[in-house]
This record gives sequence, structure tokens and C-alpha cells, in this order.
Amino acid sequence: MNLSKILAYVLFVVSLALAYYLYNSINSTIKFKENIKTTERQITEKLSVIREAQKVYLEQHGRYTGNWDSLINFIETGVVPIIVKSETIIPKSYGEDSVLVKIDTIGQISAKEKIFRKTYTVNAADNGTFLGFFKNVDDYVAKGTKSYKLRKESTDRVEEYTFLDKGTISNQADIKAGDRVTKGQNLITFWDYQLNPNIDIKNLGVVPGSGKMFDIYTAAIERNNIKVWVIEVKDPASINPDRKEENEAKNRRPLRFGSRTDVTTAGNWE
Repeated sequence: MNLSKILAYVLFVVSLALAYYLYNSINSTIKFKENIKTTERQITEKLSVIREAQKVYLEQHGRYTGNWDSLINFIETGVVPIIVKSETIIPKSYGEDSVLVKIDTIGQISAKEKIFRKTYTVNAADNGTFLGFFKNVDDYVAKGTKSYKLRKESTDRVEEYTFLDKGTISNQADIKAGDRVTKGQNLITFWDYQLNPNIDIKNLGVVPGSGKMFDIYTAAIERNNIKVWVIEVKDPASINPDRKEENEAKNRRPLRFGSRTDVTTAGNWE
């Protein structure tokens, strides 16, 4: 084998090694970024559950909790009232309407249901004669599905109304075809999951990826001589090297929701 062939062989081997190195380097970078994206999605999913749980806890106890055991126990065993709001529109002689808001407690649900589910209501769109529901309690409905039928007093026309969201019907008003309904009267209550119901509640405070515990801060502060509660929950050790506390942009800091000084529960990933 002459020198030129030896050099050609050596260059070929070197080029293969270089190509492998470049491929491996690029592939590792891609996998690293994908891992960050996946982990941060898991972190924000947990932060969303923690936030909703804290909001419901505040509604029931008048404060946030900084204790993970208390929060987890509340999610697993707590009970909260089911509250339905309906509106009655009262026409005034001078042209403007008056709105009478009625709030009813119609039962209780577990705190877990309240946290993970979002409740929707369907109210009568106008004064008129109720002509019937299209679906029954426990039926699952898609957005755009017909909900109820009404003969409007103002036009004597029959109108069919649809669901504006998807979900499962949990309650319907105790009315029958031919009954008069008023604008704003609650007719249907339904719900859908707003958060992942399969999340591991026992380890809610553990940060995906690092295994550390979320930092949690709660306090009562004064705003205009009124006592209000603030909360901040954040990832103490971001796996994303681009996320730093000193970053000016909030969405480039470690993942969190809330604030130690402002009354907010906004997340910096939103």
C-alpha cells in the first residue's frame, strides 16, 4: 500500500469519526432540549394542580397553607359545597335592566372534584316558555350539542340552544315543557376535567426531574388596610440552564406561580 492510499484511508477514518462526533453532539443537544421540554411540561402540570388546590383551600379556610401534608390531606379528604349562581333580569321602565343574582348551595362534592373539574352552567337566554332538554343527567356532551329549546316571549319564535363547552351533565333544573322561565335562570350544570386527574397526589410537592421539593411561601399582607393572602410556589433548581433568577423577563426565570408581594396566582409559563 503506497503512501497516498494510506493517507486516503486515514482521512476516511478521520472523516467518519468526525461525522459521528458531530452527529452524536447534535443528537445529544436535541435530546437534552426535548428532555427539558418534557420535564417542564410535567412541572407546570404539577404547579397548575397545586395552584388550584391552594385556591380551593383559601376559599374554605380563609388562608393558603405552606404545609404539604395539610394540602395533600385536603385534596384527598376535603369536602366543599356546590354553589350555583343564577341571574334574573328585571326590566326597568327607563330602559335599563336590573340584574338580581341568586346564589344557591345545592350539595357537596369532594375537594378533589372541585380542584380537578371545571363547572359550567347553562342559563335561560331569554324570558319564555321552556320546551324541553335535549340531553339527560350523566350524558357527556360535545361543544355545539343541542342543550334546550325555548319559545321566546319577545318574538314567539322557538329557539334551540347549544352547549358552548364539552362535559358531563351533573344537574338539570326541575322544570317541564310548558313551564315559564326567566332570562338568566339556571337550567343545566355540567363539568369537565380542567387538570390531569391521574397526577400523583402523594408526591405533589416533588419537582419532576430533580426530585427536590417545590419552594412554597405563604403570608398575610396588608393592601389598603385590608389583610390579604399571597402565595408563591416555585422550582428551586431548574434543569433548564437558561432559567435564572436574575433574568429580567419573568418567563425566563425558574418556573413558578404567584408572588410574595402581589395578590396574584399567575404562572410565569402562561
